[in-house]
Amino acid sequence: MSKIAAIHALEILDSRGNPTVRVRLSLDDGTVATSSVPSGASTGEHEAVELRDGDKKRYGGKGVRKAVANVVEKIAPALIGRDPERQGEIDALMIALDGTPNKGALGANAILGVSMAVARAAAQSAKLPLYAYLGGVGATRIPMPMMNILNGGKHAENSVDFQEFMAVPIGAPSFAEALRYGAETFHTLAKLLKSKGYATSVGDEGGFAPNLKSNEEACELIVSAIEAAGYKPGKDIAIALDPAASSFFSNGAYDLAKSKGGRKTSDEMIALWGKWIDAYPIVLIEDGLDENDWAGFARMTAALGSRIQIVGDDIFVTNPKFIERGVKEKTANAALIKLNQIGTVTETVQAIAVCRKAGWSYFLSHRSGETEDAFLADFAVAMGGGELKTGSASRSERIAKYNRLLEIETDLGGAATFKSPFA
Repeated sequence: MSKIAAIHALEILDSRGNPTVRVRLSLDDGTVATSSVPSGASTGEHEAVELRDGDKKRYGGKGVRKAVANVVEKIAPALIGRDPERQGEIDALMIALDGTPNKGALGANAILGVSMAVARAAAQSAKLPLYAYLGGVGATRIPMPMMNILNGGKHAENSVDFQEFMAVPIGAPSFAEALRYGAETFHTLAKLLKSKGYATSVGDEGGFAPNLKSNEEACELIVSAIEAAGYKPGKDIAIALDPAASSFFSNGAYDLAKSKGGRKTSDEMIALWGKWIDAYPIVLIEDGLDENDWAGFARMTAALGSRIQIVGDDIFVTNPKFIERGVKEKTANAALIKLNQIGTVTETVQAIAVCRKAGWSYFLSHRSGETEDAFLADFAVAMGGGELKTGSASRSERIAKYNRLLEIETDLGGAATFKSPFA
């Protein structure tokens, strides 16, 4: 069996121009694999710790030299000579080496970079695509793209309170066609925005970030763009939302300050989402309430969960323990899954296992600070969840994931499956 021969790391830049970690791992059979770690902007308070240097003289304190040093000086010596196929053992060893509940000693960015590189090296050594190595012979489902085409909240400096408005090509017969549906709607939306005198600059994830007259106008514009692109709203293309409500929750209320929409209680927000579902072809709402509003989430799920997916992101942070609590308390009916929220490949798979056992949907996601690494595309196919959020039809760090999925669908040929998780 091949063994880990060397592990190196360096500080690179993510899609926002901020430092992140890249790991280069070599096996004794000559295999070399790399991985790059993403970074979030609207992060849950219980996420694994992304270790930053804090040196204001470098990158405004956002440097990751400490995390890089931890890879080289602490993690590498513990892993040299180990079998890369023993992913669970290697991830557990790094967790123990860190010794904190949130990976704050070594940094989740250091640990995840190594965890991903180990998986990729093992796959390459076995001469298997990463999705097949991680998912086995049953890994044939290509996920539905959730294309972020309008941005607000923390992802854009504009008048929209809610963070992401996504186009979901629910009527497409294949991933390639779904990508076309989404891209055509994206470009049609650009023309529509220009015709109305709105800016077509884009936010962190590639969606447009205009100053709109209201939050509702975002949905109205998307519906118009869907129709103008030649598709039927609700049949060919639906809408998914990520309001990222924690970002506008303050002093016990939801403050819609950007749109001057006033302050709302949990129940008023739930009523608002109910009206939106009635008015627009919405199939999913992620983080419609604050990450600590467990009771509100449960009421929202009871009220709306039979009609749409109620997805928890910041409330669960890809942590199996939080998802288990959510299942018990009926907090949601789906969980967002982000590798860097929990910090290892193994723990991410465990979080998905909790969702599967409960009959929940699970929704794979990128971060707003991404890299060109397409690990997530293979991972989404390996996990077979049927949904993937990885940004708009612009910005190469997002397109890299979409193009990788096109490759996988082509490679699988007739074995590839693609179906709407909302049918």
